[in-house]
Amino acid sequence: MIDLRSDTVTRPSKEMLEAMLSARVGDDVFHDDPTVIMLEEKAAALLGKEDALFCPSGTMTNQIAVNVHTRPGDEVILHKHSHVYYYEGGAMMSNSGVSVCLLEGDRGQITADDVKAHINPDTDVHRPVTTLVEVENTMNKGGGSVYTYETLDEIAKVCRANNLKYHLDGARLFNALAETGESPQKYASLFDSVSICLSKGLGAPIGSLITGDKAFIRRARRVRKAFGGAMRQVGYLAAAGIYALDHNIVRLKQDHEKARHIGKVLESLPYVDHVMPCETNILIFTLGKKYTEKEFLAKLKEKDIHALSLGPQSVRFVTHLDFTESMLPKVEEALKAL
Repeated sequence: MIDLRSDTVTRPSKEMLEAMLSARVGDDVFHDDPTVIMLEEKAAALLGKEDALFCPSGTMTNQIAVNVHTRPGDEVILHKHSHVYYYEGGAMMSNSGVSVCLLEGDRGQITADDVKAHINPDTDVHRPVTTLVEVENTMNKGGGSVYTYETLDEIAKVCRANNLKYHLDGARLFNALAETGESPQKYASLFDSVSICLSKGLGAPIGSLITGDKAFIRRARRVRKAFGGAMRQVGYLAAAGIYALDHNIVRLKQDHEKARHIGKVLESLPYVDHVMPCETNILIFTLGKKYTEKEFLAKLKEKDIHALSLGPQSVRFVTHLDFTESMLPKVEEALKAL
């Protein structure tokens, strides 16, 4: 089976499993699981933050950030396709009682001017108070698009000038950094909080981390408990996260190269109408009239190749560490045979 639905489909390697089996554990609710503490300290240092908190999912880390940074009735500025809004089940509204200001933007990205133009004055009692700006890097529905540091820095300056908090959904941050070559600390320094996912391109079976200063993480720990995310002997999973950070960041560019290769193949095919620019490991393309997306996916499935529909005529491929070099020509052959 060749699974291109998402980079979440990876399975732990033998070496990762060995690290999990040999982990020292305690009770994380009592904050005495040594492997969890090691992972949190590693993540905080990697991103240049004071502290970090291990959570079951990226949805939880994002929603914790929203909850800590806002009060019910506040407004969050973000792109209309941001994962924290588009793919997290309405959690911003149901868990934190916030409203949203949804911006347009090329390939899922917003600008400092966009943000500045949509900040509500706190003197206007008719409108919600703007308190938080959120960006996603890489941007999933933007085809894995990468924000430049300069764009993020310009938004950060607007946030600071207007006393707004600034959160980065960095579920695939290391994919972005693999392309820009910039340090995690430099990127993270712009933000009040940064979340990173261990179970996507980094290949861990579960888990994400939220990072920030000590006061933020102290409040985040309380919110994690309220959201049902407190865990016990979770060091077995934290060990997988440590292995992922130590071994799987450096190989992310291999995934990007495979995605770009498939993108070039798709551009040459008569039944493909448009291929979104491919910067990282996410490849989104639009089919012409020959196939509906359901027909296209069904034909690939006959060859045991699995992908995901993003809507009418839109398909997504995502490469990852379980998509091997030997699978690439099989996908190319299948696409050219249609």
